[in-house]
Amino acid sequence: MTVHAGHDAGLVIEPCPLFEITPVDWSLPEGPFDGLLIGSANALRLAGPQLARLAGTPVYAVGEMTAAAAWERGFTTAAIGGGGLQSVLDDLTGKRLRLLRITGEAHVSLSLPAGVEIVTVVAYRAQPKPLPPSLAAKLSAGCLVLLHSAEAARHLAAEVERLGLPRAHIALAALAPRIAEAAGEGWAAVRAARQPNDPALLALAREMCHEPFPGRDGRQ
Repeated sequence: MTVHAGHDAGLVIEPCPLFEITPVDWSLPEGPFDGLLIGSANALRLAGPQLARLAGTPVYAVGEMTAAAAWERGFTTAAIGGGGLQSVLDDLTGKRLRLLRITGEAHVSLSLPAGVEIVTVVAYRAQPKPLPPSLAAKLSAGCLVLLHSAEAARHLAAEVERLGLPRAHIALAALAPRIAEAAGEGWAAVRAARQPNDPALLALAREMCHEPFPGRDGRQ
């Protein structure tokens, strides 16, 4: 969806998944649950047959893309966040809810408001992939990379180090400040979107595409 939205905005974007996402066997904990807490569309795509047993349970989604994945599978949304899962939970202050969090093997810790209980199950894992030679060549020549997670930022930094690519030729646009921080230093530019959503990230990308940075060939 990010790539399509970028194309609609006039940006030339090449997708390059940094991870292979694979399902993990999980068992449905004893219910009932007042809702599903979902921080990634992958949780719904890879949850498997267990998901059917949760039909009718409202979804508390981290953002629009995750909400869309829930709607595609027949779920209704009780809330759609705009600043990460923690902001979704913060909006539940004063409520008494028991939520099932379906998540990946690597996931962020959350602070629970009083009255909210979360049961967590892991439905998928992300296996890092090496950068393909074609992308490594483009990074070396100079380009802008969009980052959606701190895990992706750290893996990109590790691959750039492993391949000996010049960080000063690569600019980063991150979905949130913590993602930008995870990438480390030494890049041509590192900026975070004003809001943690795709429209804000693409707006930042448009801005950065008009800001020259030093590349091997002296161009943006």
